[in-house]
Amino acid sequence: MTGSRTAGTKVLIIGYGSPIRGDDAIGPLVADRLEREGVPYGVAVISRHILTAELVADLVEHDRVIFLDAAVDGPPGEVRCRQLAPDASAMSTMAHFLDPRELLAWCETLYGQVPETFLVSACGTSFDYANYSLTPDAEAAMEPMIERVRQLIAQPAPI
Repeated sequence: MTGSRTAGTKVLIIGYGSPIRGDDAIGPLVADRLEREGVPYGVAVISRHILTAELVADLVEHDRVIFLDAAVDGPPGEVRCRQLAPDASAMSTMAHFLDPRELLAWCETLYGQVPETFLVSACGTSFDYANYSLTPDAEAAMEPMIERVRQLIAQPAPI
């Protein structure tokens, strides 16, 4: 893919969620699809089941980070994008271990810098046991999520 990204902008995409919990698998599935379809030079893609502290070193090496995840608090299939800021008090969840904002707080504390960060999420319908199997609502949300990620990739680097 080609875009208007400023040369040298490093982008990291992290899709996370449980592959055995139905629509919670949308983050890793979207990340895997982006990687299969190809991303521009300077864009790295990681697919994870959970967010762990080891990711902090990867985050600070990038100008922009895009997290991909499922959401439970909205109309099924709704795609959202919001910018994240460091928050050391963000509640960890049993499902993902660390919240992305906690990772950003570690970046700020340990390295004195924080990448521009976004969370692109899709509201799921079912989080029952299912191995990489999405509901029709979540399946339909994949393309809008991918389009939003590609828009974020194409944005010029933050100053």
